[in-house]
Amino acid sequence: MKRYFLTALISVLTIIVSCQTSVNNSKFNLDFEKVSNLQQLPDGWGRWGHPSYSFIIDSVIKNSGKYSLRIESQTGDIVEGEFGCPRYSIPAIYEGYTITVKAFMKLEEVENPIGLLLRIDGNAGSLQFNNMQQMGIKGTIDWKEYSVTLPLPREAATIHIGAIHSGKGKLWVDDFQLLIDGKDIAEAKIIEKVLLPADTDKEFDNGSAIVFPPVNEQLVNNLDLLGKLWGFLKYHHPQVGKGNYNWDYELFRILPEYLKAGNTTERDKTLLDWTNRYGEIPVCTACRETPPDAYLKPDLSWVEKSDMNSDLKKKVLEIYTNRHQGEHYYIKMFPNVGNPDFTNEKPYSNMPYPDAGFRLLTLYRYWNMIRYFFPSTYMTDRNWDNVLKKYIPMFISAENELEYELVAIQIIGDINDTHAAYMGGGDKIQSLRGNNYASFRVQFVEQKLIVTDYYNPELKEASGLEIGDIVTHINGKTVESVVDSIKIYYPASNEAARLRDIADDLLRSNNKTLNVRYVSSGEENEKDLPLYQRNSLNMYRWYRVNKNEKCYKLLDGNIGYVTLANIQNEDIPEIKKLFKNTKGIIIDIRNYPSAFTPFTLAPYFVSNPTPFVKFTQGNVDNPGEFTFRAGQNVPKDNETYQGKLVVIVNEFTQSSAEYQSMALKAGDNTIIIGSTTAGADGNVSRISLPGGLQTMISGIGVYYPDGTKTQRIGIVPDIKVEPTINGIKQGKDEVLEKAIELIGKQ
Repeated sequence: MKRYFLTALISVLTIIVSCQTSVNNSKFNLDFEKVSNLQQLPDGWGRWGHPSYSFIIDSVIKNSGKYSLRIESQTGDIVEGEFGCPRYSIPAIYEGYTITVKAFMKLEEVENPIGLLLRIDGNAGSLQFNNMQQMGIKGTIDWKEYSVTLPLPREAATIHIGAIHSGKGKLWVDDFQLLIDGKDIAEAKIIEKVLLPADTDKEFDNGSAIVFPPVNEQLVNNLDLLGKLWGFLKYHHPQVGKGNYNWDYELFRILPEYLKAGNTTERDKTLLDWTNRYGEIPVCTACRETPPDAYLKPDLSWVEKSDMNSDLKKKVLEIYTNRHQGEHYYIKMFPNVGNPDFTNEKPYSNMPYPDAGFRLLTLYRYWNMIRYFFPSTYMTDRNWDNVLKKYIPMFISAENELEYELVAIQIIGDINDTHAAYMGGGDKIQSLRGNNYASFRVQFVEQKLIVTDYYNPELKEASGLEIGDIVTHINGKTVESVVDSIKIYYPASNEAARLRDIADDLLRSNNKTLNVRYVSSGEENEKDLPLYQRNSLNMYRWYRVNKNEKCYKLLDGNIGYVTLANIQNEDIPEIKKLFKNTKGIIIDIRNYPSAFTPFTLAPYFVSNPTPFVKFTQGNVDNPGEFTFRAGQNVPKDNETYQGKLVVIVNEFTQSSAEYQSMALKAGDNTIIIGSTTAGADGNVSRISLPGGLQTMISGIGVYYPDGTKTQRIGIVPDIKVEPTINGIKQGKDEVLEKAIELIGKQ
């Protein structure tokens, strides 16, 4: 989701053009060692944010060299939305697929999450953004290296790096490093970008000027057909694939004529003339048949099912037979992984409420991306062929920015993927939900909304609810009815993940209080619950992590315990040594792992190389085709653990956590316990939509070696164990207790 200071950050981007850093691979001042004036920023660095934040060159406290940079607020009052960020900007002229920024940071009594910033802009707005805020880094932490990695889009124009501070406390930063595909930027190849016609077409940069007639069934049917043909041509027509046309703007060129068609005969003539406009289709000698063993095959049934005339149908099939091959302007696959990289998709961030033509473009763009390159379209609750028609009137009639964001998040939710959410944009939805929060955390336990933790224990008396209390009503409405009214706006693979995310927003408002009814010690109560600004609470998103504690410890009964929440690969040799003779080991993955362990920790639990996963991936040369590629094995270690391994999972186990659970499940003596995981495994692919909306999909299909699905289903526990309301009241971790019991029985 967009963080609260992102909007402010966008607003200052326009002032930096005149102070871009000149390019010289060997002379970037990323370590702050070039300082012409100690009273100013290091050479080449600028500032973003509020003037109340000071940037001080520090020659005493530093990670290395002569200087670091200290960031702190000069005032005692911290206003939500204010931040300070030193930034360095360079042109994006490097050949590569990914970009990484690394830096060392030191924190002293920092109250709000801080982070490194990496932002990649195109000519039409932001393309990629990450500021690490979701990691919740705050408190007092000595020098430590942090990093952020993002895709490097072909259409990138400028790279911005920095460090964001948004509250009280002091933040030091030092020794930035930029990497392209894992190599220092000094070694990166500078490319001379050749501008294609698709890059230089600017006709509709300020709006489409499309006006739709009153929506009726015939209009919806016609726009449904146009959307499918537009997307088909985008990914199949050789001239589009070469970048000879800005396909967004070709939509705006055909729409006025298309909307005038009075009957199907005129409609089909308009479409056939439009398709022929892009020239003859050369015979494709490289195009091959879809392999008979393909897991998913291109579906052209929409052509035969449509009421298009025979000439238009014949033209579509001709284009498919002679479709574009090789490098494509709008789509490629990430090397060595195979998830889609949606390139050259302009976000049009300058129009947060896009006009009607751009809103229809959003729908067409997203629907076709999913149709051709989402590996799990066949698993969605809705038949994807029917989804386009459903949303056409909704996108056209969205009357303001909020309605636009709401309808966009609905179709994003229809792919049933927990990875699919707003990763940028959606600020009107966030504003509607409110900036004030209860001082305690609630979760769904036994289908009821339960108080599970206090963010700030000192606020417990003012709030009045106890751990284990059941919230039944919010502002006079039952919790069940509130959930039913908003669940379409929370994309998720399964209900467990959906309720996980909804719970975070239920006790949230723009008001200072929220009326709740709740059950405590068997008695019904009601009160106006005080709410607090987020930055005044020690909030965490899914689980609390004490980064100052070791990730492993020895439990009573000679049982080892490891949490992946703060594990580092350098911890693993010590874990093996310490736990070698234990009765069993518990690995807790009710979190997001801080290190990738399938080939470092998991091998300790297998006696032979063991397959644990295989993948499907799409094909740029044959959109809609998905085939299995080679999976991966857990390699054998030098030694094999002899005790029992119990792995704990739940709805907070998502993506890499699920993947690492699969690797550990391959162990000789592994038991998975807990509850349904989030059901969103595999590398993610980012999607940019008009209005600056950013979302993601699970970009590859992840399966067990026998072909069992993981998307939506997740990691199925061997033994289902869930927390109970009574256990929460008593402060118990019942799932961990069950893990200890299982090891103790052997």
